[in-house]
Amino acid sequence: MTHSSAPRWLTALTLWLDEVLSARARLIVLGAGALLLVALLFPLWEITMFAGQFPEGIRMSIFAHKLVGGNNGADLQGINILNHYIGMREIRAQDFPEMKFIPFALGLFFLLGLRTAVFGRVHQLVDLLVLFTYFGLFSLAAFYYRMYTFGHQLSPEAPIKVAPFTPPVFGHQHIANFDVYSYPGPATYVLGGYVLLLAGALLLETRAKRMKIRQVKAAVAA
Repeated sequence: MTHSSAPRWLTALTLWLDEVLSARARLIVLGAGALLLVALLFPLWEITMFAGQFPEGIRMSIFAHKLVGGNNGADLQGINILNHYIGMREIRAQDFPEMKFIPFALGLFFLLGLRTAVFGRVHQLVDLLVLFTYFGLFSLAAFYYRMYTFGHQLSPEAPIKVAPFTPPVFGHQHIANFDVYSYPGPATYVLGGYVLLLAGALLLETRAKRMKIRQVKAAVAA
């Protein structure tokens, strides 16, 4: 009894994934890795709240590893005061376990990027892109869940009664007599650039492969 061979397209894909990356793709991966380090210097997300007590707004910046209030940190205390009125618990860095694994994850992706640039196989670039995309989506979902729990675990003894809610992850929301604005910070756009660079490097490798196939076909036909 004979076993049927693998489809031709699958064999071709497997061979391509094992090919060596071009020098151009390796340089792009190295450049993308530098963005991971830059992302640690800037906030991932920024939240601004306006209320009668704070007409100029109070701000909180969420970094990969810390929370920073505006006005030299004083704004974080102001946000917690506003949250107290509606029964929301105090916002503290230790309540965000993501701040423990995100810096570690960024360092891990930096090392994986170095491995990809040095050993340079197409499948390593694909792995890097897929894993980081999953990491980004998971982190965003975790952030949404964190906002959900903050807005749904309200104290029944709060001075101002509000229905359970989810603070905005993106955009504006009016909560009681507060206006809350939440938008991605510079680090999120930097990480988005990281994904685009990896995708661009993969696209270049795909085009190079197609061009090589055309050249081989043209040489055979000649």
